[in-house]
Amino acid sequence: MTTSQDRLFIFDTHPPHSNDAPISASTHPARPHTLIHGDALDHTTIPKHSVDLIITSPPYNVSKPYTGDKAADAIGTTEYLEFTEKWLSHCYFWSRSTSRLCVNISLDKNKNGKQPLAAQLTHLAMKVGWQYHATIIWNEGNISKRTAWGSWKSASAPHVISPVETIVVFYKDNWKRLRQGKSDISAEEFKNWVLGLWEFNGESGKRIGHEAPFPRELPKRCIKLFSFQGDIILDPFVGSGTTMIEAINHHRVAIGIEKQKRYCELTLKRIEQECCMSWTPSSPAKPDRSIDSSWSSLRQDTNQHSPESNRIPMSL
Repeated sequence: MTTSQDRLFIFDTHPPHSNDAPISASTHPARPHTLIHGDALDHTTIPKHSVDLIITSPPYNVSKPYTGDKAADAIGTTEYLEFTEKWLSHCYFWSRSTSRLCVNISLDKNKNGKQPLAAQLTHLAMKVGWQYHATIIWNEGNISKRTAWGSWKSASAPHVISPVETIVVFYKDNWKRLRQGKSDISAEEFKNWVLGLWEFNGESGKRIGHEAPFPRELPKRCIKLFSFQGDIILDPFVGSGTTMIEAINHHRVAIGIEKQKRYCELTLKRIEQECCMSWTPSSPAKPDRSIDSSWSSLRQDTNQHSPESNRIPMSL
């Protein structure tokens, strides 16, 4: 649950700080959570050495209409791998020496050409400097009725589909965190979750309003297993805001980056509903920079109050 000290800041582009000044929970006693309308492919979006744990699920390149155009998620393999390497390198840049990275990615894919997605991502992550720790298999129990069998009841050309996804876990320089913090994981959760086979249902895209949301259970487990309370959690493809919601509700500092305006709006709506909190705009004096007219109105409202009133009261 959020507390009366929690705040959510919304930035249209980049937060107003220097890349030489890492984000720190200790320098932000009010624990501001931050949603950035920006791009994970821009390494200046947040400062270097700023986050403790990254949890994300990137586009799979399987023709999802994230931008309204399926072709944007159906690029060539070489271009997709270059895209993957670039955002992984930026995550490395943003991370501290003891940071962890959890990437939810399909084991493989058949659409737009067969590719071993998890293996490719692991290779590229290690290429840019990440150290490999483990692969968690997520059985989401979402086996749809199949019709593409290939050569039916024949060894000629059968189609094999793996109905699981993975959470590939990496770390930067040191796996063990020498500076201890407060853990909020129970003994039962710890025993069950360190076993690398997780079983829980996926999420309905129709219910959430997003083409490919993951369920809250996924980031919740990663957050409680791989971070301490007060840590800074980043999702560079925040999508529907699920990682931010779980980070906020588990007393971490949440940062989300999202390129699509409609998903920023969806994230705001879900945080208001599921975290019992509202938000403070980054630039009340510049309503013209707001993402839409309703944000502009809220910017104008907050501009009529003193800076102290920017602390958002929570209703638990």
